[in-house]
Amino acid sequence: MNEPTRYRAVADTATLALHHPTPLAPVHAAPLVPVQPGAIPAVASVVLPDGRVVTGYAVTPMQPEPVATRPAVSRAAVNVALGGVGFLAVCGGLLLLTTFITALTALITQLIILAAVIFGGWIAVQIFGTRSTGGGNTFHIRKATFKRNHFNGQ
Repeated sequence: MNEPTRYRAVADTATLALHHPTPLAPVHAAPLVPVQPGAIPAVASVVLPDGRVVTGYAVTPMQPEPVATRPAVSRAAVNVALGGVGFLAVCGGLLLLTTFITALTALITQLIILAAVIFGGWIAVQIFGTRSTGGGNTFHIRKATFKRNHFNGQ
């Protein structure tokens, strides 16, 4: 199907309607009538030091809402709750202490192994190294003889 034809067919079949808004009928509200309060509050006037007079109504201070009384909690319940919190704190501390000791043991073990590897490497270099220090005695093991548990180098 040809695309422009399809859209043209849809546009031809659609009916277009023009809507005009209809105005609402005016609403006549009842006129506002001032109402006198039940008791007329007293008007206070204050004379300021510079001679001006300020007039106004006295305002009663806001009363805070009463605090709801809390139910009494028994001393035993408080002690049990505090004991539970203390027990959890001790358990957590012991867990952390155990973890710290385990980690410290692993660290010390690794340091000992590292020292053994380094020292063993140093010993191996001393034994199998090719450099000569110039001092000391050189023994040729094949020429040496062992007599009565004494080493006699030749």
